[in-house]
Amino acid sequence: MAKKGLNQGHLGTANVAFRLHLALPARGDPVEALVQTLAPGAPVIPTVEREAHVLKQVEAEIRRVIVGQDYLIERLLVGLLARGHVLIEGVPGLAKTLAAKTLAKSLAIEFRRVQFTPDLLPADLVGTLIFDPRRGEFDARKGPIFTNALLADEINRAPAKVQSALLEAMEERQVTLGDTTHSLPQPFLVLATQNPIEQEGTYPLAEAQVDRFMLKLKIGYPTRAEEEQILERMGVEQSIETRPVIDGAAIADLQRAADTIYLDGKLRGYLLDLVTASRQPAAAGMKELVPLIAFGASPRATLFLARAARAMALLRGRGYVIPEDVKEIAPDVLRHRVVPTYEAEAQNLTSDDLVARLLDRVEVP
Repeated sequence: MAKKGLNQGHLGTANVAFRLHLALPARGDPVEALVQTLAPGAPVIPTVEREAHVLKQVEAEIRRVIVGQDYLIERLLVGLLARGHVLIEGVPGLAKTLAAKTLAKSLAIEFRRVQFTPDLLPADLVGTLIFDPRRGEFDARKGPIFTNALLADEINRAPAKVQSALLEAMEERQVTLGDTTHSLPQPFLVLATQNPIEQEGTYPLAEAQVDRFMLKLKIGYPTRAEEEQILERMGVEQSIETRPVIDGAAIADLQRAADTIYLDGKLRGYLLDLVTASRQPAAAGMKELVPLIAFGASPRATLFLARAARAMALLRGRGYVIPEDVKEIAPDVLRHRVVPTYEAEAQNLTSDDLVARLLDRVEVP
């Protein structure tokens, strides 16, 4: 039974029987058994109206505090749903810290902020071992990374050894202190900021570090109308209290719902075409990009792009991914993975320009 209004032309599923269900059917569900009898192996298209409604409530609560910045708010939710970390680039004063703090409050999760500085040590972030002379043993003193949402403010001001301390936590959701490995609280989300203006006293992020971030966001100034609202709302010394909308258990349910979003085989091929074209543009018929791209996106980008596209579909209230979901989120997934050459920089071409060319040239199913 096809869902009314489903764009089967985009998904290439005109001859496929879809299974629609509320959440996930229990094993042995009679409807599920009937569908399997009529159409064995048919793909699951979940209905996600309830989950989308909850996410709209979270967005509405955040917007009680944050004026504008729709792009930032939506991408933070994409990172949360897709279990991905987010790197935010923008000038000071654009509510990056406030948005992260408000998101954490609306989700009833623990939030900590660490100001990265040149004298910051890895132990200041992940913790250390303290010797107890009475017992003759070392005790773990956990650092601020043991939280649900960690804001790494001005991450590029800390030296490489501190940035590297985040690698294990971001990739494996755990931290090793001495001989003991400690699991991090769930959900765990790293939100890092960096300032594109000031370069003095900064350290470039290592490629391995940058690749751990699912999304890199570039945010700009608000419009005049939005800034007028900010002036009206924040121009006096008063704070707007953020009310928790959901808790950690509900977040886990939303993340599982995002995992069930249907991604058609043709769209999986589109993802692969995009990523491989960034590595081998000549093979994709884009020889003009060969001297402009130094390094393309890694296989991790393919996985992140699929997960982020599913999260975008869930935010839109759909149980399936369409090409527009991929095209909308692709710049945020690829801009820090497609590295321009010196020749491209001489032509004033940025990674965003190169990603835009890839999206224009790779055929959409």
